[in-house]
Amino acid sequence: MDDPVLRVQSQLTDRDRVLLGWLYDHGVLTSFQIAQALFPSLDFCQRRLRTLYRLRLVARFRPQRADGGSYPYRYVIDQLGAEIVAASRDERPPRRDHARVERRRWTSSRSLAHRLGVNGFFTDLAGYARTHPGVKLAEWLPEAVCQRVGTFARREDPILVRAYQPRVRPDGYGLWVENNVTVPFFVEYDTGTEPLSVLIGKLAGYRELFATIDRAWPLLFWLHSAAREANLRRLLADTPLRALAATGARDHAATAGLCPAEAVWAVPGGGGQRRLVDLASYVVDLGRAGEAA
Repeated sequence: MDDPVLRVQSQLTDRDRVLLGWLYDHGVLTSFQIAQALFPSLDFCQRRLRTLYRLRLVARFRPQRADGGSYPYRYVIDQLGAEIVAASRDERPPRRDHARVERRRWTSSRSLAHRLGVNGFFTDLAGYARTHPGVKLAEWLPEAVCQRVGTFARREDPILVRAYQPRVRPDGYGLWVENNVTVPFFVEYDTGTEPLSVLIGKLAGYRELFATIDRAWPLLFWLHSAAREANLRRLLADTPLRALAATGARDHAATAGLCPAEAVWAVPGGGGQRRLVDLASYVVDLGRAGEAA
């Protein structure tokens, strides 16, 4: 009997597999985000996406603008693509309606803009890594994976640590590597709809997580405006948990032509804006320190 998964496997490139994995894990990406992260040009990207669409590996939709016209295509995983990703990971096959449910979820979701914003943060990092030698976005985890039991535990950790379920709900976790310097980080992508006190309140959950696993790394607040970022920094100055946080403003970064890998991050104590790799000095690993001692 003809197996469509086996039939299409030989037509996939490594880049295709990365893209399918991202769509499976992170839901939805625009054609521009995909091009930025993985391709040398938008035209090349669009040609490949049309091929993947014809192969029924990805699906797409195009929302209408309120003032007329439509947005660029948004891409999601199709059923065959989901089956290929699951098979490559030795996971159980997805439900038969997996792709239909996911497509309906994002075409009707009020959180679409937020999800695309979060995913754009990471695809900007991937695009920077693609064009700079010695740089890599080594890991990108979605919110759901961050909340799973044991996601941030090591094999040698005590059973209580490996059984701990984080209370935090970050918008994503990443592992950035630049010239052999490694920076794990969480991202909170702010759209300006929550009071700043809510953002401050999230620090307690991260503190609990870091105390449990004996490790800590930067929490990046990526805010929509420089004014809101300045206000958040003032509030952070009054909290004992401020050392966990770095802040950046999307409007400033866009005006300066910078991405999250570059000098857009403000940290406690000032000293100018830092690059993402510079935040390695805020990574603490008490477990490894204990082993060294």
